[in-house]
Amino acid sequence: MLAATPDCVTILSADGVLEFMNTQGVALHQFTSEADVIGLEFAALWPELEQGKLRAAIRQAGKGDIVRVEGFCPTAKGEARWWETSFARFFPSGGSAGAMKIVGVSRDISERIRAEEDRRRNARVLSRLNATLEQRVEERTAELQQTEAALRQSQKMEAVGQLTGGLAHDFNNLLTGVMGNLELLGTRVAQQRYEDLDRYVEAAESAAKRAAALTHRLLAFSRRQTLDPKPTQINRLVAGLEDLVHRTVGPGILLETIMADDLWTILVDASQLENALLNLCINARDAMPDGGRIVIETANRFLGPDEARQQDLTTGQYVCLSVGDTGTGMAPDVIAKAFDPFYTTKPIGQGTGLGLSMIYGFARQSGGQVRIQSEIGRGTTVSLYLPRHLGDEEAMPLQPQPAAGPGIGREATVLVIDDEPAVRMLVAEVLEDLGCRALEAADGPAGLKLLRSEARIDLLVTDVGLPGGLNGRQVADAARAVRPGLSVLFITGYAENAVIGDGRLEPGLHVVAKPFSLGLLTKRIRDLLAEAKQAGQTG
Repeated sequence: MLAATPDCVTILSADGVLEFMNTQGVALHQFTSEADVIGLEFAALWPELEQGKLRAAIRQAGKGDIVRVEGFCPTAKGEARWWETSFARFFPSGGSAGAMKIVGVSRDISERIRAEEDRRRNARVLSRLNATLEQRVEERTAELQQTEAALRQSQKMEAVGQLTGGLAHDFNNLLTGVMGNLELLGTRVAQQRYEDLDRYVEAAESAAKRAAALTHRLLAFSRRQTLDPKPTQINRLVAGLEDLVHRTVGPGILLETIMADDLWTILVDASQLENALLNLCINARDAMPDGGRIVIETANRFLGPDEARQQDLTTGQYVCLSVGDTGTGMAPDVIAKAFDPFYTTKPIGQGTGLGLSMIYGFARQSGGQVRIQSEIGRGTTVSLYLPRHLGDEEAMPLQPQPAAGPGIGREATVLVIDDEPAVRMLVAEVLEDLGCRALEAADGPAGLKLLRSEARIDLLVTDVGLPGGLNGRQVADAARAVRPGLSVLFITGYAENAVIGDGRLEPGLHVVAKPFSLGLLTKRIRDLLAEAKQAGQTG
């Protein structure tokens, strides 16, 4: 048995002294003969650092346990070897506890230890490589992010440059028309030549109105236009516009409408949606110079998480209004820029490049989205997604009949708060024509002081962006706290969140967007004072 085993077999005395080592053991340890080790302590053959472990194992084996230990012990010739040694006690035949022996079996595990060390070494190398790779990836990612940030900044500046350049171009033309005609008007008055004054006034008014329309489109693009959202049924709105669209696109284009049954109601500014629809139809007409077909379609749409994410919307129910044509179509690079302000593919003088950007801004401000699908030579479809409103369409309220004549039938007092003297002057002139008394304030605190006084006030007309630490909405809230039921007319240059937030105005609060015509302002003030009179309001 000893000759057959490839391991080193030793017999030790109870105190660990070598009494026997088989031939394989002598060869494995590279001794000359068994006599080199007989009578020596087995643990003493091992390096000093391993000896304590061996002695403890031998003592434990003497108590009856089978003990296995691993350790490093070079051969007699100095070759590095690792061993796994098992110890167990036995008693020679007929012996007693006093004659107890320890048998030890040592197996060379050097290859296994070296393989494990190689694996650990490789793992350390791989770990360092991974760390280096991760660092390189992080550095590369940071470089890409910096590059992307620089690209976005460049694109942003290009867009700003395009916006300001287009804006300056159009406004310079319009201001030239306004200033030139006003200068001619002053010159003719100084010359006492009154026969052609109407022509200059009309030209200046026309240029000013076009400037106001341009500002409105810019505010729509930036989602800052003043909206008056109401529950609306798109099918009814499309039907009401069908004749106008027919006349606008001309007889060479076939107009088709596909209206969904049981279409959901939406909360939207109906007049702005009409403008958007008409604008899309005009674009479709321009894309079909040789005639074609326009299809206006409505449908209910439920967008699940994936589709909503693709459309940059929240999951939910939407009404889709689409305008499709059979025109020239749009290339992908054109679609990518289609919503940029002042971007147009039309010849110079035939488009401002604000139509689609205005529609995009209106849709986003209304909680929806607009998407373009197009193919060169096969046409384009533009789809507006507007969120469903869980409510019925509102009937138009009956307006109270204003009193006859330019006045309102009784003297009324209106408080006007605006930091712009020219605006206060215009509103005061309107009030004077209506037979009203005007109180004026240039900022929020001054206006609030008048509101808290004993002065009679039937209506508050206030700007929203006011100096002095109080905006128009804060003044209005404070005024209605001391004067319950007081009607308020906000005049604002854009849709400030301080006024309307994300929903509709509260009862008694109204808004007119600047720039406004004096006719519109006169009508709104007349109607609100008539409502106050009908309700028996006192200042």
